Amino acid sequence: MKPQSSADLHIVSSSPHAHSGASVSRIMADVLIALVPAFAAACWFFGWDAIRLTAACVTACLASEWLCRKAMRRDNTLSDLSAVVTGVLLAFNLPPALPTWMAVAGSVVAIAIAKQTFGGLGYNPFNPALIGRAFLLISCTGPMTTWSASAWRGADALTTATPLGLVKEALKAGQPLPFTLTQDMTWNFFIGNMNGCIGEVSAAAILLGVAYLLFRRVITWHVPVAYLGTAVLYAVILRFTSANAMPVSFHLFTGGLMLGACFMATDMVTTPITRSGLLLFGVGCGLLTMVFRTVVNGAYPEGVSFAILIMNAFTPLINRATKRQPFGAKSP
Repeated sequence: MKPQSSADLHIVSSSPHAHSGASVSRIMADVLIALVPAFAAACWFFGWDAIRLTAACVTACLASEWLCRKAMRRDNTLSDLSAVVTGVLLAFNLPPALPTWMAVAGSVVAIAIAKQTFGGLGYNPFNPALIGRAFLLISCTGPMTTWSASAWRGADALTTATPLGLVKEALKAGQPLPFTLTQDMTWNFFIGNMNGCIGEVSAAAILLGVAYLLFRRVITWHVPVAYLGTAVLYAVILRFTSANAMPVSFHLFTGGLMLGACFMATDMVTTPITRSGLLLFGVGCGLLTMVFRTVVNGAYPEGVSFAILIMNAFTPLINRATKRQPFGAKSP
């Protein structure tokens, strides 16, 4: 494959050529800074496993990116930090007890197949980290659904399910809900003292990170608000129509909803480019997530990853449907 032409590096659109000053590496650095609170929470609650998985995923993603770019005779893109972000986000979507080699395999799939096969950053239609997670969920279902307890609660709960999994299993079996959501339990869910993937358990840490991204204008409010707002509305309606429905706070603070809405569904490459498109994308993600959680009786209690990937596939259609027509232009 030939190297990219120098013509690809020139701006060929009409003037004026205003530059925001934002580069890929600066944006990715901001994302990494925003992920620091969630990583700190992961280390606090899961100890060495959080460091092990994050290091393995980041190293494998960097190695895969370098090898793929070398094989395609393309410029080295390690300095843009996108592979590091993919590695961290994939690690955050993994259970703490997952073997290291599985994390490495998921990282290779995320970079080599989901990203570089399509030409690299900016060309991938699906979120690479979520493709890596989906690959592991399908091919390594057992380890991906085995949860270890927080480091501060001992090893007694090594094989217990997540709160979301416990509720879904009870509903599938027609049994009473396994617990009543108390104020103390809600607080534990909010700060992250529960079973789950290493980077998704602490809603508090995730909210700190997304506040930083909004402050730095790396992302806009459209997707997170539309995503979480749709999930909240769905949960409220369900609460009034079903006797076994869990409170809104349960859906917000358990599973990967908060991480997905704030960091996975806000990926610039795989989401729409218009404001109305972003709102539509967020609504679709929220609706699909709640349908997966409450209606689909599959092997996975969580639906965030598959919901976002499905909406990634609709991004080109959403862009076309929400594209603004210049004044006086004829519709195609």
